[in-house]
Amino acid sequence: MTEFADIWSYLSRDPLLWLTATLIAYVAGDAIFRASGRKPIANPVLLSVVFLAVVLQATRTPYATYFEGAQFIHFMLGPVTVALAVPLHSNLHRLKSAALPMICALFAGSLTAIGSAVGIAWALGVTGETLLSVAPKSATAPVAIGISEAIGGSTTLTAVLVILTGITGAIIATPLLNAMKITDWRARGFAVGVAAHGIGTARAFQVNETAGAFAGIGMGLNALLTAILAPLVVSLVFG
Repeated sequence: MTEFADIWSYLSRDPLLWLTATLIAYVAGDAIFRASGRKPIANPVLLSVVFLAVVLQATRTPYATYFEGAQFIHFMLGPVTVALAVPLHSNLHRLKSAALPMICALFAGSLTAIGSAVGIAWALGVTGETLLSVAPKSATAPVAIGISEAIGGSTTLTAVLVILTGITGAIIATPLLNAMKITDWRARGFAVGVAAHGIGTARAFQVNETAGAFAGIGMGLNALLTAILAPLVVSLVFG
């Protein structure tokens, strides 16, 4: 046991350990997702979070230590967000024919995401830094964290809320949209991208390629609009 403890102490100081653990957790989660027949409840991101949480708790590893090792993945969120310009460019011809309804849906979705999150939290008695942290929760993580920092929120709490929002959206989007009898893949994908950012977009690609492309567009446009609207909403409500 002493030798094992010594080995673990060495490995835990190696940044590659937690990067590798993150990748293994996702591969395992994705394998379970595929084995389940791609059921939304078996979302690989959700499973990865559970796996890593159990490992961190079992090894008594501080989150700061884990993040130091896995921060390369965090760094890659920025380039991945910029890469959303690719589906936007590839679908320009489709965007032109649906520009007006998409713009209306974008503003409605972005304002609803910000207003409902802040309004519900305030009604439940949440105040201060915590309340400000919920405003950008539907934007993709790099943008949401930047917005949260700019308006005085907690970036750590915002990151958690972003992940929870994405996982929730990825799980409920398909059954909800089916129940609402929405069959246009463009509308389905765009709605998921606006509401559930990257995790929802990944789920949309698993369901339908067109839905995935429009989810990526919705995710990118909502990130831009949220960066503009969130500070304005916060200044109007709390200014």
